Amino acid sequence: MKLPVLPTVIVGLAVAAMIALGVWQLDRRGQKEAALARYAGNSAPPVMAFPNPPVGDEHLFRRASAMCLQVVGWTEQAGRAEDGTKGWRHIAQCRTGIEALTIPIDMGVSTAPGATPLWQGGDVTGTITHAPDSTPLLASLLRKRGPRPLMLVAQTPAPGLSESARPDPASVPNNHLAYAVQWFLFAAIALVIYLLALRWRQRRMDGSQDQAS
Repeated sequence: MKLPVLPTVIVGLAVAAMIALGVWQLDRRGQKEAALARYAGNSAPPVMAFPNPPVGDEHLFRRASAMCLQVVGWTEQAGRAEDGTKGWRHIAQCRTGIEALTIPIDMGVSTAPGATPLWQGGDVTGTITHAPDSTPLLASLLRKRGPRPLMLVAQTPAPGLSESARPDPASVPNNHLAYAVQWFLFAAIALVIYLLALRWRQRRMDGSQDQAS
């Protein structure tokens, strides 16, 4: 059976790309496992100063302290308290005195939206996690992402708020094996469909030849 050149090339390239994506996901799985092991160990070291600049995944889940000299603004997002109660977490944008640097600090959860905490600043100790990211999903896929900014989740909430859920390494997903299996399955399905299409095409050609003879 003579294979059609262009369709075979297109399907071959697509299958090769899917297999390459599956292999890449397997590599990412190993990287994520190493990162998770590092995150699990980050709770053991003593309290560190909140990093400056506040970026870098190597600091995730470390306990840290910071001095908030002045709250220059608040943002509010859906969140969960340490006791499991759902609500709205209140993130203070804190001036630290290091040039114009401000850092986000999650000061706790309220059960009703719109509340403005009375807290104006002070010493804060808590756990480091990623700061909320407002980058649209499409934009994050199209551009290379740099180190994500960090946030401190306070262990002592502001007056009137409940302690926010503490960042936990167990919440970090490692789905790369499942993604790899999906890409390999897509490659296999594409190949099977193409082989069936070739078989159907050959039967049509054979039928046409039989009618002609």
